[in-house]
Amino acid sequence: MRINEPHSSSADIVPVPKGAGTIPVWDPVVRLFHWTIVTACILNLFILEAGETAHRFVGYVVAIALTLRFLWGFAGPRHARFADFFPTPRRLIPYLRDLRRGREPRHVGHNPAGAVMMLLLMSLLASLCLTGWMMGLDAFWGEEWLEELHGALANGILVLALVHAGAAIVESWRHRENLVLSMVTGRKRAE
Repeated sequence: MRINEPHSSSADIVPVPKGAGTIPVWDPVVRLFHWTIVTACILNLFILEAGETAHRFVGYVVAIALTLRFLWGFAGPRHARFADFFPTPRRLIPYLRDLRRGREPRHVGHNPAGAVMMLLLMSLLASLCLTGWMMGLDAFWGEEWLEELHGALANGILVLALVHAGAAIVESWRHRENLVLSMVTGRKRAE
């Protein structure tokens, strides 16, 4: 048995052992990255005092996690690799057309819209880390524009994270698959 979706390429075909109820999709590195970022965002947006030592430490943890995830995007297993899900127009346009019609295919890894969101969030997080680091430099100390940019990036991440979570809930319902649980267990249903 194989999972093969409309508009699929050979990268979308997943061999499934006969009788398997679930298949491994998200490896421990991807899952650890995801939950590290979730925890860090909650801490730095809602709990820790901006600019304090703990806030900065969490920012450095995010920078390290982003660097490791970026490298893992080239060296990790199949569904962790950027090549498996990078949202090219050939992947994204048919998916968005099907999504608009309510007939989007189920993807075992990231779907093209989810891939756009993931890459956008990673870019915003990297920009947030950079601006946070810059605020500690003598050259940018007390620069209001930099503080405003850092705050705007943080707010952008919050909005996109809410959209991402909402989309995961809707897709879980539409495809009858608990996507949040799959990011905990690393497994998704086989059929």
